[in-house]
Amino acid sequence: MADIVQILVMIIIATVLLYFGYSLFFGFSHNSKNPVPRYNGPLEGTPGDPRTCPVCGAKLAEGERVKSSAFPTVNGTDRLMHIFGCIYCLSGDRKRICPVCNATLSSQEVLVARLFDKPGRSHVHVLGCSRCRKTGISK
Repeated sequence: MADIVQILVMIIIATVLLYFGYSLFFGFSHNSKNPVPRYNGPLEGTPGDPRTCPVCGAKLAEGERVKSSAFPTVNGTDRLMHIFGCIYCLSGDRKRICPVCNATLSSQEVLVARLFDKPGRSHVHVLGCSRCRKTGISK
């Protein structure tokens, strides 16, 4: 009985060693159809596209968010919102540009937007930056 247990333990150990040896030299995780993408910084996008920062136009990866603050509703249909930017333009890596007046924004300036809350999804409409909204410039 002890001999059978020893043989089973040796077979299990040999199987585990073969598995790790094969994965070390040939790699089980390599998938030629869907290779793992390498991160080279944010991709360029168009402001207004899904998962794109409206301030700098960077395509955001999964889990990356745009920093913003929404204010309470006045009329019940929409809310006023300030958009500060994503991690790339807030850290100074990318140029911050207003999509309405095309002015270069400083780190203290924000985009002013309207937030429409819809069931299951919200819609944001950028009205301009704090500079062009103050002067009344719009396209």
